[in-house]
Amino acid sequence: MTEPRLATPSDAAEIARLRSENILSEPLDEAWLTTCADQLALRLQYGDDARAYVIDSPSGGLATCALGLIHAVLPAPKYPKGLAVRIHAVATDPAHRRHGYAKAALTALLDHLERDGVTLYELYASAGSAPLYEGLGFAPDPALMRMTRFPAPAEGNAS
Repeated sequence: MTEPRLATPSDAAEIARLRSENILSEPLDEAWLTTCADQLALRLQYGDDARAYVIDSPSGGLATCALGLIHAVLPAPKYPKGLAVRIHAVATDPAHRRHGYAKAALTALLDHLERDGVTLYELYASAGSAPLYEGLGFAPDPALMRMTRFPAPAEGNAS
C-alpha cells in the first residue's frame, strides 16, 4: 500500500474531484469544482484551517483523501486549546476501494490533528462508512442536528 502523505495546495483540485464524485449527492459542475479547488488550495497553505492526507494513485491523480477543517471553539477542560475539526471529506476513487486507503489516510489525519492540539472531532457518516469511523473511535450522537439556510433573494431579483 502507498503511504498517506500530507496534502499540499497542488492537491486541491483532486481532493475537490474526489469529494464531488464520491460524496456529494449531485456532482459539482466545472465552475463549482474550480471554486472549491481554488478555496481549498488557499486553506491548505501552512497555518491555515485545512489539513488533509492523501494517497497517490499509481495511474496519476489521487486514490483517496481525508480532509478536515479546523475551527475554534471556546476552551473547556476537554478542549483546552479550543480547537475542533469537522472531517469534511473522506473519499476513495472506486478503482482503489477495499485496500484500506481511507482508513490509512484518516488515521494519518487524526494523528496530525492530535499533534496540533485538536481534541473535538465531528463528521457526518453514511450508513456504509459508519463502521470505519466507529472503528477509529467515533461514536454516534443522537443530539446532532443540521440545517441549511439560503439567503432570501434581494428584492427586485428574479429567482
